Order: sequence, then structure tokens, then C-alpha cells
Amino acid sequence: MKEKLESLLQDGIARINAAKTEPELQEVKGSLLGKQGSVTLLMKEMGKIPAEERPVVGQLINRVKNELSALVDTRREELKLKASEVSEDFDCTVPGLPPMSGGLHPIIQMCYDLNDAFRSMGFEIFESTDITSEHYAFDNLNFPPNHPARESMDTYWLKDHDKGTAWEKLCLRPHLTGDSVRYLQTHKAPYRFVYPGRVYRNETTDARHERAFYQYEALIVDKDFTFTAGKVMIQAILSKVFGRHVNVRMRSGFFPFVEPGFEIDMECQVCGGKGCSVCKNVGWIEVMPGGTPHPNVLRAAGLDPDEYTGFYVNIGLDRLVMMRYGVDDVRLFHSGDLRFLEQFR
Repeated sequence: MKEKLESLLQDGIARINAAKTEPELQEVKGSLLGKQGSVTLLMKEMGKIPAEERPVVGQLINRVKNELSALVDTRREELKLKASEVSEDFDCTVPGLPPMSGGLHPIIQMCYDLNDAFRSMGFEIFESTDITSEHYAFDNLNFPPNHPARESMDTYWLKDHDKGTAWEKLCLRPHLTGDSVRYLQTHKAPYRFVYPGRVYRNETTDARHERAFYQYEALIVDKDFTFTAGKVMIQAILSKVFGRHVNVRMRSGFFPFVEPGFEIDMECQVCGGKGCSVCKNVGWIEVMPGGTPHPNVLRAAGLDPDEYTGFYVNIGLDRLVMMRYGVDDVRLFHSGDLRFLEQFR
């Protein structure tokens, strides 16, 4: 047994001194002093040796164990000191690599800019979940039961959406407007809030359309709010975001949740109104629907449409970012291509 311990001690000293890194040293320590280490296994053999030899062997085992433990601690300190040393072949004249730094995605940056602009006009920021129900996505917004937007060709429905009540039929939110009614139901009128977020549509992707994209909704509900004030608000917001005057036009349009409804266009900033692939060569690009909340939407929120009116817009945030930077393909923003995104840091 004494010979085994002496051999084990010499072998352990050599292995500890040969360790070049702390993980390697930790591995050597485990093989010597761990639960299944060599020293531990020898201690378990104490019962096999004669009783008169046990005190001497026990002292010897403890000495070996203590010596190895102390040597491990010493070697660990040596490795820590050497860790900060520069190797001899290191060339201090070679330029280093600059640290990687992140930045806000251009869509998020635009969202923050809009938040600041609307906050300056007394608006509150509202957020909700990406999953909604048929009741909020369509029923509360005056969509008829047979409206094509309810079909899976347009909306991403969750499993078992064809069972239960409209409250239980869940989908990825196809627009933000449905959850705006949640705000109206849980707050007291008058209302003045914005609601940014991602929405999901079963679209065929192209330069102007994506399946998952961002919208930015603004809603005012009050007892006396003129439609012309809403148009001035749009003009003021776009001018603030772009830092210059932006031409805007409003065309009559139908949306179930507003009455009257308008399609609001801005002059294409990619081509300056001359016509390009982004604006389909007409010089204008639709960026938001707008109008006065439909009486049925106000009723769904528990408001009297004879008493309250307001103004609503839902900005296509992705398209607005395209206009700001002159980008001609919306898919680039969602590609995750750092070569593209690093340009906006």
C-alpha cells in the first residue's frame, strides 16, 4: 500500500505541474481527489489491510491527499498569473478588431420617433398581445359574418378556430384595430392613444407586402373632434418624422370600422413623386387608412355614437420606413441581413 501511495504521489505531482489551463488542472484534480479519484479509491481499501498497519497507512494517505491539494492550489495561482501574460509571438503593432456594437432596427427607430411625436401631442402608448379572437378582430369592427378577411386565405387562425364561440376562436392579429376596442372598454372617454405592433396576414410577399409587418395605429375619440383636425394631425406627424413638408392626399375608401373612410396617401419619397416600382409608377403610396370610427365600433366599446366621434389612422410602419430611407423592397427589413441593417446604425 505504501508503494502504491508513493507512486500515486509522484504521478500526481507530475500531472499537476503539466496542466497548462485551469480546466485541465480541474480535470487532474478530479481524477486524483474526486469521488472516483485514485486517492479516494485507495482510502476505500483501508478495510482490506491488517488492523495494526491502518494508523500508519491512514496518516500516509492523508499526507498524500494534503500535498496534492496544496499543489493544486499553488498551480492554480500560477496559471492565473500567467493568464494575463502576452505570448512572445504576439505583435503589438497589428491593428485590433473593433468591438461589435448593435443598433436599433430602422422600423423600431421609426416607431420610437412616432412615439415621441404623438407624446408631444398628449397621446398615450398602448400595447397588447399578438394573439386575438374573432370577436375582437372582426365582430367588434363591424365586419359582416361572410367577409373574406375572416377566411384562412387572409388570416392565420390557430388550431380549433372553427370550434366554440367568437371569443374562443383565436388567430394571430390581422390588424391592430380590434385590440383598440379593448382599450376603449377598459378606459374612460375621451381617448387619445397610439398602438404600435406587429400584425400577420396570409399574403404573397413582394416588394410592398410581407406576411408579418408592423402597423402604428392612432385613435382619438371625443365629443367634439373635427375631421379637418385629423388631417392636420397627419400632416404634422409626417412632417415631424421626415423633417420636411410631405404632400398628403385623402381618397374616399371603404373600411368596415370607419364611416366615412379614407385611404391616405403620401407622395412617394423614393422617386419624389415621379413614379417608380414602389409606388407602381403613380407617384403616390398608400400609408394608412383613416376616418371616423364607425357607430357600431363605438357601440362595441360601450359609447353612444350620437355623443362621441373621433378620428382614426393606421399607419403602415414598414412602408413609412421605406419612404424615409428610399428603400425599394420591404422584404429587406425582415431579412436579418446584417449587410443591410448595419447601414442604419
